[in-house]
Amino acid sequence: MRHFGHISPTVRKDLFHQEPAEFTGASPSRVLAAALGATLYSPATRPALAADIRKQAGRGVVSMVLCLEDSISDTDVSDAEENLVRQFAELDADEAELPLLFIRVRTPEQIPDLVRRLGGSVRRLAGFVLPKFDESRGIAFLEAVAQAEAAGGLPRLYAMPVLETPDLLHLETRVEALAGISRTVNSHRERVLALRLGVTDFCSAYGLRRTPDMTAYDVQIVAGVIADVVNVLSRADGTGFTVTGPVWEYFRSQQRLFKPQLRRSPFLEEGVEELRTALIEHDLDGLLREIELDRANGLLGKTCIHPAHVTPVHALSVVSHEEFCDAQDILRPERGGGGVMRSTYTNKMNEVKPHRAWAERTMLRAEVFGVAKEEVGFVDLLTAGLQV
Repeated sequence: MRHFGHISPTVRKDLFHQEPAEFTGASPSRVLAAALGATLYSPATRPALAADIRKQAGRGVVSMVLCLEDSISDTDVSDAEENLVRQFAELDADEAELPLLFIRVRTPEQIPDLVRRLGGSVRRLAGFVLPKFDESRGIAFLEAVAQAEAAGGLPRLYAMPVLETPDLLHLETRVEALAGISRTVNSHRERVLALRLGVTDFCSAYGLRRTPDMTAYDVQIVAGVIADVVNVLSRADGTGFTVTGPVWEYFRSQQRLFKPQLRRSPFLEEGVEELRTALIEHDLDGLLREIELDRANGLLGKTCIHPAHVTPVHALSVVSHEEFCDAQDILRPERGGGGVMRSTYTNKMNEVKPHRAWAERTMLRAEVFGVAKEEVGFVDLLTAGLQV
């Protein structure tokens, strides 16, 4: 699979200076973690789940989570598990290219049980999403994934812990909670693909809910937790993990209290004011701003609950030609000793040593999401993705 693989090769050639690379479930974990993109969640109770997965794959989705936890009722868990077994058998009946599929469980005991019940179709499973993750629960969850992998004779089952417990939010317990999570995920480093943030649960602990006019970073108590998670768990010194952006909850038009956040100029320049209007009507201007803030704060990828969110996440994940030129200049072998230079675009300073970690992360993102041509902006990428 590849990002923007759902659009025609001709269109991709017009959009990209460097096209997104292909990857599979067997690709290196650092590549897969960067390539998750917009991870689309779906309740495991959906009766046509296999068809839904195929449809979303055709629309550019490369990772999905099939949820047995908060998105379904407690009374529906058994039926949802049976539905997953049926739907995976249907998916396994053909060789269609599928997104990376993860199951969000409730308990560690579900993991080996589901692997056993899936039988041969477990080969379609990339791993498990582990909710309410802390040190005590996390050890049991990660050991269950390892045991299920061995019992199923699988090459790899990944884990994606969700950081969402109150002890992570509360100031008096946050430091020890983060230290415990760090100890736990580092003890299973080869298995932990990415860490996900449960911002809805964070808000719930204080009875809060952000409006579509506000991002997670406008809710200061949430912004503080995100900063501390990145500080401890996503360092660029080789010890860090990929941390993905929080869910954007809105997908319908509602009455606005604030002015739209989506600037007119990029759309007017491209002659697609209609696209800007449509995005605003569907409350996606706030999503676009939050995606930019995710990346500015060290996050990559995003939890999504609606297919309409996928293309904006991917369009804003593509590396611009300017970013690519900067990263290339910084990483040139002859500049290994450091130094400073004017950027190719002559609008900023590139300092080799301080900017190196940024450049390395940018080149990894360029590998999986591609590099836009010099004259191509996110509006072009949005338009191409939405027209499919």
